[in-house]
Parts: sequence; structure tokens; C-alpha cells
Amino acid sequence: MITAFGNPVYDYIKTQKVDTKERILSGCSTNALLALSKMGEQTNLIGAVGDDYKERFAADLEKFGITYIITPSNETGGFSLIYYDDFGNRTLDLLGRANNIENIKPEWYKDSKAVLIGPILGEVSFEQIKEIRTNFNGLFFCDPQGLLRSADENDRISHSAPDGIKEALGQFDIVKPNELEGKVLTGIDCRENPYEAAKMIHSWGPKIVIVTLAELGSVIYDGNNFIDIPPYGIDLVDATGAGDTFMAGFTFEYLKSKDLRQAGCYASCTSSIMIENVGPDFKMSEEMIRKRQQTLLAKTDFKVDVGVNRQSIS
Repeated sequence: MITAFGNPVYDYIKTQKVDTKERILSGCSTNALLALSKMGEQTNLIGAVGDDYKERFAADLEKFGITYIITPSNETGGFSLIYYDDFGNRTLDLLGRANNIENIKPEWYKDSKAVLIGPILGEVSFEQIKEIRTNFNGLFFCDPQGLLRSADENDRISHSAPDGIKEALGQFDIVKPNELEGKVLTGIDCRENPYEAAKMIHSWGPKIVIVTLAELGSVIYDGNNFIDIPPYGIDLVDATGAGDTFMAGFTFEYLKSKDLRQAGCYASCTSSIMIENVGPDFKMSEEMIRKRQQTLLAKTDFKVDVGVNRQSIS
């Protein structure tokens, strides 16, 4: 069993190629478990859902074979995501905000082989993260996006590093910020030097740090070595869920192989399948991902195209 904490959302998404017209199931933890379920893993989602979407949510998760624990909420969360280019840049506005996840019980996750923390908008507290770490000895993975977000009076989402974030991230085995989150956390432009950002975050306590860089690939740091992971080239349809399913793919392969490069390449390929589609009804299997993984594993000399690497070449 792999358990994830984070509120599901029903989002409206408009990209250069698609317009969902209506709100569809999404969310960091939700998207990760969708991918893991399609790979054959048993999965369990814990999050707050309101009565407005509770029946639809139950039907959706049963359709995809994900078990769930719902905590009470006045409404179900959701965002409006309007992408204005083909590189994942977007406006992000709040359509609904679910309650925080309350009264977490150790029996919900204690028998899991991995626990993923993928909040949307602060619904998992730093104290809850510490409590889960105290009660859980398995693989503990954090996508920090929802720990860094806040909404203003106009429901526009912004990002900042709250007090206590360093200690909170230090509780994890693996922390995976994207380039925006990496800059918010460290002040470092990750398109210039993701290595220094990864080193800084690693110094706070996590064992492994992964900085994802969209179409450039990603960088993994374990305290001793940096591993550059190539992207798998595809025709981008919707970048929503790219990082979420990267987390899923990395978790799946790392639990099997304990090899960072294999896990990174598998994660990159998992993400590539997600962003060729929109919404939860995408086709994915371990076999599909393995075929793509072999292509990336063959790129043994790959380096991400960031400023510090271009300078070293010149």
C-alpha cells in the first residue's frame, strides 16, 4: 500500500490545446495515486472533500481502484488553471478551498511502504508531518507545492516560504520541488543553478532532493552525487500533474530498485505520459513506462541545459 495525504480538487483547465469546459478531478496526491494505481499498486488517499463533490469523488476513485479516507469539509477544493504558453507557465486562481485534514490516525498509514505528502493549499500542517514521521519508518516523500501556497483576497495564488519550512522538509527521505518552488525555498534561480538549490535543501535534512525543471529534465542529489535526468520528448497537451506523477514514478521505481538514476528516468517517463493527456482518464502501465525508460537510460552523458552548465562548456 502507498498512502498519500492531500486534498483532491476539481479543477478547470485551459491550455494552448485543450479546454476542459467543466471541473475535473486532480490534485497533487490524487494525480500521484492515479498513476500508481495504473501501475498496479494498492493506493489510499486521505483528504477533505465537501458534500458538493463527495458522490462524484467516491465514484471517480472507485473507478480507478483507489481507496480513500474522507475528512469533513465545507466545500471541495479546486483551481482555475489557465496556461499561457507551452512550458507550464500559468495563472492559478482558487475556485474552492477545502478544510484542512483533521484528526489523522496512525492506523491510516502505518502499514504503508511509502507515504506521500502532496498538499494543495496548506491542508497538512508541519506538526502533522512531524507526527507522521514519528509513527512511520517507511519511505517518506514530499512534494512541497501546497506548503508554499497562499491565496490573496482575489483568490489569486502566490508562493512564499513560511516559517518552519526547513525543519518540516528535514523530516522527509525525499523532497521534490519544481524550479519555482526551488527558488521560493532557496532564492536560487534553478534554471541557472539547480545543483546549489538542491544542496541547500539537502542541508536541511532530507536524504534525497530532486529539482524538476519542466522540459529541461531534472536533477537528483543524495548528498554525494548529482544525477542529471533527461526529459522524455512528447507533444505537450496539459502540464497539470507533471510533478505529481513524477513523484509517483520515482516512488514506484525507487522502492523496487533503490537506484536513483533508474528511478529518475522512470519518473520522467511517467510524467511524460501524464502530460500527453488531460484529466484522470489517461492510459498508463508499467510496461508503457519501461519502454520509454530504456530510451532515457541510454543517454548516459546527459546534462540539463542550465546556466551553470552552459558556462562550463564555453
